[in-house]
Amino acid sequence: MARIRTGKDGSRKDVIVKAAAALFHEKGYKAASMRDLAESVGVEAASLYNHIRSKTELLHDICFNVANLFWEHISKVETSDAKPIEKLETLLRFHIRQMIENFQEVYISDREWRYLADPYLSNFQNQRRNYRKRFAVIIEQGIADGEINKIDASTAVLIVLHAVSGIESWHRSKHKISGEELEENMITILIDGLKK
Repeated sequence: MARIRTGKDGSRKDVIVKAAAALFHEKGYKAASMRDLAESVGVEAASLYNHIRSKTELLHDICFNVANLFWEHISKVETSDAKPIEKLETLLRFHIRQMIENFQEVYISDREWRYLADPYLSNFQNQRRNYRKRFAVIIEQGIADGEINKIDASTAVLIVLHAVSGIESWHRSKHKISGEELEENMITILIDGLKK
């Protein structure tokens, strides 16, 4: 029987989760089957259940792994001594890099989370809502400090995050600029647009 091949630092479950993200991105969560997933990792479908319980568990792991990564990052940014505009740039660069380097996982977390079952669905929605509030607080601090134009912070967060999710188009482009160039262009447009 074939075995799931792992890298130096990864587990078999890590390989399965990564393959699931790619498959969910390609076919959509609903249309992807465990048979498809087994084929993509090179094992029989029954063998997958030695490492995972269900397709639902995979979606949960992808969504919460990404959400927790962003949650940990914003916690570090909030407690730094940087000015609000610098904190915003740090957050944005992190979002952009995640969309470039871990695109499929971030895409699934951003688009397919609605298929989570409760209580996980409610928890995930609360985490998303609270993350955006924390992001908005940094913008409000920048407005109060005179670094950022007087705007509605919640709207600014939605616009900025929507712009970052647009990196999906960059992945599909046949004539794309480098990831580094994309990051710098986005920072110039988004941060300079907020600066007073």
